[in-house]
Amino acid sequence: MHKKQVVIVGGGAAGFFCASNLDANLYQITILEQNSDVLQKVKISGGGRCNVTHACFDPRELVQFYPRGNKELLSVFSKFQPGDTMEWFSDRGVPLKIEADNRTFPETDSSQTIINTFLKESEKRNVVVKTKTSVKEIQKVDEKYKIITTTDEEYIADFVVYSTGSSPKSLKIIEDLGHKIISPVPSLFTFNIKDDLLKDLLGTSFTNSEISIPNLKTEENGPLMITHWGLSGPAILKISAWEARKLAEIDYKFDILVNFISTDIQEAEQQFLNYRQQHPKKTIVQAKMFDVTNRFWQRVLEVSKIDFNKQISNVSGKDMKNILENLCAKKLRVNGKSTFKNEFVTAGGVDLKEINFKNMTSKMLPNFYIAGEVLNIDAVTGGFNFQACWSEAFLIAQDLNQK
Repeated sequence: MHKKQVVIVGGGAAGFFCASNLDANLYQITILEQNSDVLQKVKISGGGRCNVTHACFDPRELVQFYPRGNKELLSVFSKFQPGDTMEWFSDRGVPLKIEADNRTFPETDSSQTIINTFLKESEKRNVVVKTKTSVKEIQKVDEKYKIITTTDEEYIADFVVYSTGSSPKSLKIIEDLGHKIISPVPSLFTFNIKDDLLKDLLGTSFTNSEISIPNLKTEENGPLMITHWGLSGPAILKISAWEARKLAEIDYKFDILVNFISTDIQEAEQQFLNYRQQHPKKTIVQAKMFDVTNRFWQRVLEVSKIDFNKQISNVSGKDMKNILENLCAKKLRVNGKSTFKNEFVTAGGVDLKEINFKNMTSKMLPNFYIAGEVLNIDAVTGGFNFQACWSEAFLIAQDLNQK
């Protein structure tokens, strides 16, 4: 029997997961990857440990972590969700472990374990992997696709799986085939802020904080961290993902309000007054009554222009107000952004209205599947982005195996 040709453009998470689930008796499979190594994002994810997925097993809850694509992914996750991912790896001798924050890693704590699994699965299927092979153009020829590469090799495909990631070049190729592209903007970034309150406090973290962007009427809460360029941590990353498009429109220049202790100002005032009643003789610098580091407490006092040795009983109402405003309602000016680690994620890509989410086929191009970050789908951290790739790729393989 003559095998049909499946060409997978992009040797990343979605491409390899699709190849690893295809029936090799039906297809000759080729993966084209422009870099010299495949699965590069898998390798660096989670600091080299690979944050494979997130232990959230209810599709309705899971989609809440996707600023773009949440409606469309509901049906996808109903067919293949994190529990299925864990089982898939476990069946191949790679047990995964769930950490306290629900992030899920291989028990080996090494992304190489995940990479090796994919390489083994593709070897079993005689997948031809071509690295340093960049696709220049895809042409539709009769019922097939002609894929022209920069190495001047040409591939004829009965089926194309387009899982390139979101580089401008890969978006241009698919746009030339007739797809609408939502222009990409960065998502998941940290805020650049210069302010005396944060100066020289690199690494100071807060277990729970509230961040709001008053102009956009949006807020997030969660852990927060001071970095040498400003603020980072889950609270910042979440708000940057949900508001990615609006923040791009205002060129990353805006004001935020930070509540470092996640306690409203009236409640914090009550705490302050109670503490003052119980410890009237303590100096204000010793009177660290909130859940912040000593260094940060001292900085708050400095910025509020309060003498460290002043007894707490002598702290005026005005001084107290200054302290509490710096803790619970600090206005900071954001001026630019920085990429979060190397897990660069974009919001934007192929318009989701043009995809059939039952099997990830293009509505414009027959026998053409699209998955991964090339779609206008993104999530709040690494594990969720990978889960979208695994689930989409699984649906593609399932669809192809039934043809």
